[in-house]
Amino acid sequence: MLKRLSLTVFMVTAVSAAALAASYRTIGSVEAKAILDKGKAFLLDVRTPQEYQQARLAGAVLIPVNEIERRIGEIPRNRPIVVYCAVGTRSNLVAGYLAEKGYREVYNMGDGIVGWFRNGYPLAR
Repeated sequence: MLKRLSLTVFMVTAVSAAALAASYRTIGSVEAKAILDKGKAFLLDVRTPQEYQQARLAGAVLIPVNEIERRIGEIPRNRPIVVYCAVGTRSNLVAGYLAEKGYREVYNMGDGIVGWFRNGYPLAR
């Protein structure tokens, strides 16, 4: 009986840990800026190269959504990841994918570069 209880507790703990590891948070550009201002996060732009050339967040690394799977090795596992696109749709998909792949601290900037701009934050061109 005790052995069975221990096994059950272990399984619940393992499933809970996996569920936590496979999660991400959607945040707004205000919170994203605060995370980025700490200087430790990896900023991932998942838009197209054409969108990136028009305007981007300073320091962003461009890996278009259709290249994420092939280029996942370029995304560090030891830093928080802030993912953005235009309005949060593509970045939401990528944030979920990264969480499923075991990335522990992933943030989807839900209002995208549009929200960033509306809040008066600077853009690089």
